[in-house]
Amino acid sequence: MVAKLLTTTISAPGFQGLNTQDSSVSLEAGYATVANNCVIDKFGRIGARKGWTLSHATNSDLSTADVKALGELIDNAGNSYIIAAGNNKLFKLVGSTLSLLTYGGGGSAPTITDSNWQMAPLNGVLYLYQAGHDPLVFDPAVSATTFKRVSEKTGYVATVSSNNTVISAYGRTWSANNATVKSTIQFSDLLAGHVLSTGTAGTLDVSQVWPNGADEIISLAAHNNFLIVFGRRQILIYSNATDPNNLTLSDAITGIGCVARDSVVATGGDIIFLSDSGVRSLMRTIQEKSAPMRDISANVRDDLVLEISAETASDIKAVYSDKEAFYLLSLPARQLVYCFDMRAPLPNGANRVTTWDGLVPTAFKYTRNKDLLVGESGYIGKYDGYKDNANSYLMRYFTNYFDFQSPTVIKLMKKVGITVIGGQGYPVTLKFGFDYSDILNTRQFDLANAAVAEYNIAEYNIGEYGGSAFDNKIINIGGSGKVIQLGFETNVFNKAISIQKLDVYVKTGKTR
Repeated sequence: MVAKLLTTTISAPGFQGLNTQDSSVSLEAGYATVANNCVIDKFGRIGARKGWTLSHATNSDLSTADVKALGELIDNAGNSYIIAAGNNKLFKLVGSTLSLLTYGGGGSAPTITDSNWQMAPLNGVLYLYQAGHDPLVFDPAVSATTFKRVSEKTGYVATVSSNNTVISAYGRTWSANNATVKSTIQFSDLLAGHVLSTGTAGTLDVSQVWPNGADEIISLAAHNNFLIVFGRRQILIYSNATDPNNLTLSDAITGIGCVARDSVVATGGDIIFLSDSGVRSLMRTIQEKSAPMRDISANVRDDLVLEISAETASDIKAVYSDKEAFYLLSLPARQLVYCFDMRAPLPNGANRVTTWDGLVPTAFKYTRNKDLLVGESGYIGKYDGYKDNANSYLMRYFTNYFDFQSPTVIKLMKKVGITVIGGQGYPVTLKFGFDYSDILNTRQFDLANAAVAEYNIAEYNIGEYGGSAFDNKIINIGGSGKVIQLGFETNVFNKAISIQKLDVYVKTGKTR
């Protein structure tokens, strides 16, 4: 008797992203057990991430130091200035020229021992705060080549605190957390970040407001007329933030806080941040003040918590790009980035996630013109192209384990059909294994240098401008087992590539 031929098609492989939280034995089809140097593209397919390109030539003052902070100032004339910090110095990027900013104050230059500045633009001026340092100001209307202390700016009033976190919101700066005072917010007068005691400037002491005992302010955020105060273990939400005289405690969240200042990112309709239990979405509005926070990292929670335990909190960086529709969380010590697709949550409330290990920035900035700038060793880079500074990187994808709805039946695998878009000429390694074994078999093949269709998908979609095309491969393979897993690996070096579908052909053997 001839064994029955079975086929299964995995359309848009990995469209639900990585899942390391649930048991690999029972993962739904659509999840990936490995999705490295991947993104979820706009069609819901696993595809290669972009790479990064240099934004400027080598700078001797920066040398090979990491760029650890990036900010953008739009002055009152609409001009953009990109400010960077690295090697305990400040720099300005204009076009493709990176130049050193020098001290332009009237006294001795401030001592700078680190580059983890947080930057807040207000009324054509950029304010820079960092723990243990004098707050600085870059004011191109006065000088486009120098910086000075906030206390040296003309019109300065009061005593500026050497705080670690600062934001610009509702027409003023808000800063908090210095060496001695951890729970007082200092806010400036309207449109004057250097005026801190007269007019509508003042302070807000939250030390007696924490609902679950003493805490310290890690970061600040603003959303929908609220001021959001992130403690390490608690969160306070103040309403009427446009009028500090009428600030009112609207809500308090206990048992969860923020562990990294630069993980807090506004997406326009939400606030995303890193807690000690994963990446969270605040999801609180006036109408739904008691709506729960989503755990957008639920599918990788335990792995992520383990990774952040090895990080220095000040080095953790994050960014949101509406153009790419992702939230990136960079963990430099672990050389790992978690990429969360923000288009829509999964049914369990989590967002689809992949990881990167070839591109791990030490700073981010999403600019007005929708460029994603990344801090690298010795350079500011731009998220662009499909090479990491002219080098290829390895894209890896592995399916869940699947059994053709026959978990007790031996399957004799005959061949696999792979349909990909893009990546002409890429060498591909297909990996396959059986019954949860870590010992995998391999087959290697090359994608064709397919011609790009003039009037099909290529003219105005991915082909004409991205050099992409369909390729279908049928790979003859062997082996048997009750449960099958497939893997796809390729070095990405100049073109986008995504996996459209996998077709698996097996014959059934005896039940055992």
